[in-house]
Amino acid sequence: MRADNPAALRFILQDDIYLLQGDKVLARQTVTQPVAEIQPELLIEIASTAPIAGPVAEMPAIAFNYLGKNKKRFLIITHYPQHEFIADEHLTALQNILKRKEYDIDDVAILNLANATAPALDELATYFNPKKLLILGKDAQPANMEVIALNQTKQLPDFTALYSFSFDEMMSSVDNKKAFWEQMKNL
Repeated sequence: MRADNPAALRFILQDDIYLLQGDKVLARQTVTQPVAEIQPELLIEIASTAPIAGPVAEMPAIAFNYLGKNKKRFLIITHYPQHEFIADEHLTALQNILKRKEYDIDDVAILNLANATAPALDELATYFNPKKLLILGKDAQPANMEVIALNQTKQLPDFTALYSFSFDEMMSSVDNKKAFWEQMKNL
């Protein structure tokens, strides 16, 4: 037996069926005549357009707590276990850098991975839809991200990424600051 629509499976299987968001659109169509009046060989075809009875499991929406409004789709990922987003003195330094690039805090989204549950890069890309991605420190790298050379911009399919030093590493080294700024100018 072959069923083209997942909603038809409820007539074949006795267990609960859970549909994904894309399947729900197909399952919301309604039958215009009672099933008892329809020929048995057409039952599977009708079942493919019948509404689903019972619960449909919803995937929880992913939400992130971040600083900024992401107006220009510039995602900055940090790792600060003791802070909500970024240390105050590092935020001041970051804001000065952003001003030099003609951005303000509302133009970016600053996400602290220390307070997030290890999101994968594709989850971040879906949620933030960045044009630019700045990763500050090795602990700020998202899960499943391909390796990017330190202080080298890399064009990924949907955005440009820069993996650089954390602000702790930059604040203690003039060379690290210079290396970061040279690449930041191109991001």
